[in-house]
Amino acid sequence: MVEQGAALVGIDSLNIDDTDDGARPAHTALLAAGIPVVEHLRGLEHLPPRGFRFHAVPPPVEGMGTFPVRAYALLDTDR
Repeated sequence: MVEQGAALVGIDSLNIDDTDDGARPAHTALLAAGIPVVEHLRGLEHLPPRGFRFHAVPPPVEGMGTFPVRAYALLDTDR
């Protein structure tokens, strides 16, 4: 995804990396490239393949490794 130029990676599961060990290769590569990772998303099957804007609004906190966001999509009206 880094090589493909992803702007953001969002998934509908617990973690983008395997949680059986402490290795975090996907997080490390994506975050080092400045690509945010959004996990625990749901309802993705309701989105069209194209024609929407994704938003992930974080709370005003600092110093945390992970934190919740209010994630939502706005559908384009030209559809």
